[in-house]
Amino acid sequence: MQNDQTYMQLALDLAASARGNTNPNPLVGAVIVKDGVIVGTGLHRKSGEPHAEVHAFRMAGEHAKGATLYVTLEPCSHYGKTPPCANLVKESGVVRVFVAMKDPNPSVAGRGIQLLRDAGIVVEVGLLEEQALRLNERFIHNMLTSRPFVVSKFAMTLDGKIATANGHSKWITGEAARKHVHELRHEMDAILVGVGTVLADNPMLTTRLDDRNSKNPVRIILDSTLQTPLTSHVANTADAKTIIVTSQEAPNEKAQSLIAQGVEIVHVGKNERGLNLEDMLAQLYARGITDILVEGGGAVNASFLRAGLIDKFIVYIAPKVLGGEHSINPFRGDVVSSMDAAMQLDFTTMQKIGDDLCVIAYPQKSDKRA
Repeated sequence: MQNDQTYMQLALDLAASARGNTNPNPLVGAVIVKDGVIVGTGLHRKSGEPHAEVHAFRMAGEHAKGATLYVTLEPCSHYGKTPPCANLVKESGVVRVFVAMKDPNPSVAGRGIQLLRDAGIVVEVGLLEEQALRLNERFIHNMLTSRPFVVSKFAMTLDGKIATANGHSKWITGEAARKHVHELRHEMDAILVGVGTVLADNPMLTTRLDDRNSKNPVRIILDSTLQTPLTSHVANTADAKTIIVTSQEAPNEKAQSLIAQGVEIVHVGKNERGLNLEDMLAQLYARGITDILVEGGGAVNASFLRAGLIDKFIVYIAPKVLGGEHSINPFRGDVVSSMDAAMQLDFTTMQKIGDDLCVIAYPQKSDKRA
């Protein structure tokens, strides 16, 4: 059993090495073992390219006969950009398959596993399943909700402040934590801020990693009245695509000027909270955006929180105390009257990055607001 876990962990590590490159596809790794020797390994490197099993079987060749396959996700049983991997596994000659988790797509889940069992292959499901589920949280969310996975990321002082009363916030965290944020940006399809951040900071919202080529996410700006300056960094689309989400009442002349610079304008409806974020997420998902890193200020964070649209929190806590009753909090707006009204979270990871602490938390399943 210990060896089985070791081989599956290797498959998970292989899969994770492609973070940010496979969207909208899942992260998948595969390991083939025969007589205690690893004879093939593979991972899905990029959408449209061969799946993990293909690479592993190419490496294993004839050694796959009589071997055991460890794969982090149920082999696909349908035709997409590539042929179904379940057929490849069935014809490979392996006698045993360990699958970490089933395909989350309700219309296909279990079909690949059943195809292998019908072929006489022993299939074990659930080895290191929890790790596999976390690895592909974005893909699972996409399959079950048909909307992007939303991550709220912010940095704050130990006393919960993201800026001084006059809005100054550079820099709360140290260099190591800021580099970690660029790693996150590299993994995501899109990064989102409000127009207030654009007006105050004129950010580039790009990924800057010195040690390798980095991917710039699509920049999404919430701007209901199209205040985004034509001279701002985000309006210059040479380095990264920009989508401005605005209302139907936004001035058409300004919209046309932004479009002329390569900016895409997305119109959404409004509700009592402002721009309809559910409508926005549906339109962005239709455009191929599968996950979003929300880096907005307190107002933007609060709008996603109130709508129950935050799927994950990544919080950097600096060893600083700012103080002051007018210093800015991560979530602005309505004040709740009791602790019972607070959103309930589950802390899953805490690690020190440089001098700062990074905490990852998820809303408890019973506490998704609407």
